[in-house]
Amino acid sequence: VQLQASGGGQVEAGGSLTLSCEASGNFFGMNAMGWYRQAPGNQRELVATRTTSSVTNYADSVKGRFTISRDIAKNAVYLQMNSLQPEDTAVYYCNLAVPMTDRPGVRDFWGQGTQVTVSS
Repeated sequence: VQLQASGGGQVEAGGSLTLSCEASGNFFGMNAMGWYRQAPGNQRELVATRTTSSVTNYADSVKGRFTISRDIAKNAVYLQMNSLQPEDTAVYYCNLAVPMTDRPGVRDFWGQGTQVTVSS
């Protein structure tokens, strides 16, 4: 499984960006795709996820500003980011979580990361 992310860049505070990620390879059934981010000196943190059954989960810090969506047919996930703030600056990673078939838990796949920089 491979994840290809795109759409990062640099914007001023209050601006918008859209991240895209498409998964390829062999995986089937229910899954979740989403975005995590890691700022320098910080641990990687959840931004937003969305399952194949449209259950979404957002970090409190992005609720009301970011919107996650999916195109199931394309195995793609998108993150519309509005009202960006300097504290949103980080490397954003696309994630695919697929339930394991032989034991409890999920297997995580990660994209290469895309830089988002918000200037004040």
